[in-house]
Amino acid sequence: MGDGCRLEFADRSYEIVFSNSVIEHLGSWERQQLFANELRRVGAALWVQTPAYECPIEPHFLAPFVHWLPPGARVGGVRWLTPWGWLQRPTSEQAREMVAEIRLLTREEMGYLFPDCEILTEKLFFLLPKSYVAVRRP
Repeated sequence: MGDGCRLEFADRSYEIVFSNSVIEHLGSWERQQLFANELRRVGAALWVQTPAYECPIEPHFLAPFVHWLPPGARVGGVRWLTPWGWLQRPTSEQAREMVAEIRLLTREEMGYLFPDCEILTEKLFFLLPKSYVAVRRP
């Protein structure tokens, strides 16, 4: 099993690196930085997409505003007030693990993680940021 934060490939060993909704599942800003650095290192070109923190609907739990709650309140919120919680019926520990795993990124953070990339914004209803895409062309 590999670790995307420590890839065993040479620099620029891939023509393109593609990542769709992975970087927000690394749990911490430190791991997100490691992952972004590795993607930038091994790919000549890259396309990295992630949901936008600024979007009012949290895509993993299918609920509005829950990702803006403090972590303690977020655990209860995702467990009892979201379709994910109603359908999955997670224990407190499972909800805590999911909340700890997911860290959505802002546009500013994407720019910091991918300074040599163009940051595109996908919109929801033509005005709200839905997701961000870091693009680097060869």
